[in-house]
Amino acid sequence: MKVISSYKVKIQHYNSLFSETVAIYRRAIHFFIKVCDKEWEELELLSGKERNNHIETLTIVTSKRPSVKYDFSEDFYKFPSYLRRAAIQQALGCYSSYSSNLANWRNNGEVGKAPTLNFDRNIMPTLYKDNCYIRPNRTSAHIKIFHRNDWVWLELNLREQDIKYIERHCKATKELVPTLKNMGKRWYLVFPFEKKVELSQEPVRQRRICSVDLGINNNAVCSIMLSNGTVVAKSFINLATEKDHLYKALNRQRKAQQNGSRKTPIKWKHINDLNTEISRKTARAIIEFATKHNANVIVFEYLNIQGKKRGSKKQRLHLWRKREIQRIVEHNAHKEGMRFSRICAWNTSKLAFDGSGKVERNEKNYSLCTFTTGKNYHSDLNASYNIGARYFIREILKSDPVMARLPDEAKALRFGTGITRTLSTLIRLNAELVA
Repeated sequence: MKVISSYKVKIQHYNSLFSETVAIYRRAIHFFIKVCDKEWEELELLSGKERNNHIETLTIVTSKRPSVKYDFSEDFYKFPSYLRRAAIQQALGCYSSYSSNLANWRNNGEVGKAPTLNFDRNIMPTLYKDNCYIRPNRTSAHIKIFHRNDWVWLELNLREQDIKYIERHCKATKELVPTLKNMGKRWYLVFPFEKKVELSQEPVRQRRICSVDLGINNNAVCSIMLSNGTVVAKSFINLATEKDHLYKALNRQRKAQQNGSRKTPIKWKHINDLNTEISRKTARAIIEFATKHNANVIVFEYLNIQGKKRGSKKQRLHLWRKREIQRIVEHNAHKEGMRFSRICAWNTSKLAFDGSGKVERNEKNYSLCTFTTGKNYHSDLNASYNIGARYFIREILKSDPVMARLPDEAKALRFGTGITRTLSTLIRLNAELVA
């Protein structure tokens, strides 16, 4: 499996020199999308590389081809050849997507509005080696830009901290060509790094998983679990200091609005930065805990909270970056050779892990719950047990041959449905398989 990470290097001393380069690159994409629109009947029949060659045949003047149907060089003088091919690839991808969407719309009875073709694309240029990007030494890079009506080479000095980070963390990876990127008033070179990893191939019975329950009161509760239901380790991740900073920033923003400030962009930026940092620290803590205990798989709930949020915690729910945390964990887990999985989130917190039925939440402390047997337990820890159990039940039943699985599927109530399974169900399943 190939895992691609990126690292952005800040460009120093130049803030307004690259806008013209990006603008002319986007105009080139616009030009090639128009060509695709007019010639798609022929292009659709060709393969990927043949499409590129055919578009160049229609647009690029050479010594053997003095006249073409659409002259690209007329409006794009001395345009770099590799940058032109990147623009052709982007245009083909954009038009191919539009064409398939249009075909699906027609096949589905033309319900709703027809897909529209957008010619103006917000795409940043990729700087290919030798033609648009050169790295002559460790501390500098040369990129080709459009400046004063000509394509010229610009020398960039890289920061020492960026160089050290790349040398330390990206030594075992393959460096790919950078992309020019704009964020606010700053410009960056975004370097992708490709790493080949082998994901864990352990059989289901020998897997060790890290089941994670994301929450609002506790950022995450993790449990290391074996296939027989044994819980090896537990971890409560609660970034109290960071959350305190976030809530204070939200109070300052609220008071500013109460005093008449309708727009508070600086305060909201500070809030978003704090929230992003909480997401990253939570994800890092989950990965460190899973790596420490040699987990093969990290399991989350599939969280899809839609609709209007209500109640006293609606702002916390709006700011809860559960998908961002899962995205970061998935990427870093693959880098470490661990697998990533999700299970249905229904009733993981409502049902007791011992099979005694629904739990009752403590009104004063929502992190605690009471089982029907009278036992008090941590709600998120109970949910993490059920998350891990549902993963193992699904994988164990799925790993059996189809013909052996059919009798069990006919008697599905023995192990309950997906949303009623708990840790007790996994223990009962293992007992029946052993017997």
